[in-house]
Amino acid sequence: MKQSEINKLTITELQDKLGEFKKSYADLKMAHAISSLEKPIQLRNVRRTIARLACELTKRELQ
Repeated sequence: MKQSEINKLTITELQDKLGEFKKSYADLKMAHAISSLEKPIQLRNVRRTIARLACELTKRELQ
């Protein structure tokens, strides 16, 4: 997800997306441990999206 898309989400949507991406990341890591992924760059992209979501969520909670 791009930052512009993340900015449009509400707090509850951010929390839902964060949970979805964390589950997706865990699944990708498990699949990568068993056999190599076709696109290992997916791990980095999902991890960065999780960081963006978490950062935006924290920013909004502090306001």
